Amino acid sequence: MVTIKDISEKCGVSVSTVSKVLNGYSEISTQTKDLVKAAAVELGYGKKSVSAFYKKRRTYQLGVLFSTMWNLGLKQEYFAYILSSFREEANNAGYDVTFLEHNVGRKTMTYLEHCRSRQFDGVCIACTYFLLPEVVELAQSEFPIVTIDHAYNGSIAILSDNIGGMKDLAEYVISMGHKKIAYIHGTESVVMHNRLAGFNRVMQEHGIVIPEKFYLSGEYTNPDLAEKIATQLLSLSDRPTCILAPDDISALGVFRAAAKKGLKIPDDLSVAGYDGISVSQVIVPRLTTVQQDSETIGREAAKRLIRYIESPMTTPIENCIVKSKLVKGESVIAPKGSLRAIYNNL
Repeated sequence: MVTIKDISEKCGVSVSTVSKVLNGYSEISTQTKDLVKAAAVELGYGKKSVSAFYKKRRTYQLGVLFSTMWNLGLKQEYFAYILSSFREEANNAGYDVTFLEHNVGRKTMTYLEHCRSRQFDGVCIACTYFLLPEVVELAQSEFPIVTIDHAYNGSIAILSDNIGGMKDLAEYVISMGHKKIAYIHGTESVVMHNRLAGFNRVMQEHGIVIPEKFYLSGEYTNPDLAEKIATQLLSLSDRPTCILAPDDISALGVFRAAAKKGLKIPDDLSVAGYDGISVSQVIVPRLTTVQQDSETIGREAAKRLIRYIESPMTTPIENCIVKSKLVKGESVIAPKGSLRAIYNNL
């Protein structure tokens, strides 16, 4: 089985460079991209034999790679619901689910070695650093793969509609009269990029120019960092009238920052989150957010992975986009002095 290490040795470049080329990152030179891609084709990297799926004796075991990118891990409600519905759907189809680990018994294994030792029928990859060499190695291996919130070539991907969800949220915030909108985005990932793209498209369509100081990098599910960043934004002489947090948990940090500044939400500052988890609807005021359909994401991931395992010749390898829903809470209102606010007070 050809690995990305084999390609890196053949090309004389690092494993991480090979990983970035195979996943379409733009910062690599054209010459290096061509070299890596040619070597991958020559070595037969990533080729999955459909006939092998038929010959393989089924074990009715599915692996789940969930390496907790963020500090809450399985306590994060969004992924907890995804994995719960994934397991339920898999169990209903007669499959057992096992989490991938590096340590199996007293032996340390790569993710791919673990999958082979367990003889999984297929693997779901979710909430991990998708460009880690050993994760890419697993994604490009002989195993049927489904990914959540990331797309590899040759694998089925279940994607929340992050572009559409953020566009809906941005349109709503603008419709309430806001133009001075700050966006605390999450860490570098496909999810972050797509939400940022959705946000910027709406701003461009409405002719709104967001100053660079209103774009700040935070972390998902880190309310302490969100509070620190929001405090920085609220200390500006020309502060934003609305702050978008990377997720609902982080929005709590923005609430704390506003309170410490003596600002009332939503009268003095509007705040919105993302994810639509339960906490968003019990805090006061209720949070305006985008609710991701986590149960459908998990269910579709299991359905499509099992369909691919059992009927590889009739199952398309494609991206499945799961729609999200705007939840209009009470944390976004018209900013003071805006035409919308004046009209509402008439």
